[in-house]
Amino acid sequence: MWFNRKKQPAIRSLIGEGTLVQGELRFDAGLRIDGEVIGDVLATDPSSLLVISENARVQGKVMAGHVIINGRVEGPVVATTLLELQPKARIVGDVHYEALEMHQGATIDGVMKHVTADEAEAERPLLKLAAANEG
Repeated sequence: MWFNRKKQPAIRSLIGEGTLVQGELRFDAGLRIDGEVIGDVLATDPSSLLVISENARVQGKVMAGHVIINGRVEGPVVATTLLELQPKARIVGDVHYEALEMHQGATIDGVMKHVTADEAEAERPLLKLAAANEG
């Protein structure tokens, strides 16, 4: 069983407690949010890891491969691989997931929908390179 699990990507970025970010936030690999984000949080890599900690708050769409929530999200959540909702997770918005782990105490005020990885990937934003726009 353990040998089938993929290694989690390293968390390379941190939005610290007391920090407020406004606007769309795109990342690859891993991101941990301990502060507040007003805007969408979107992974550009399908094997990404997003951690929204207990004191964190996100107002906007959340999309990543593996999403772990123990804070508050106001907006839709899309987890293309696994969604883990820890006891203090609060989501106000629709939730799309391929696999779900939900602890007692977590709440969702929205529609929950199981999707396949291909359906979830269809929602992923495309990252355009500046060089591709030349000529």
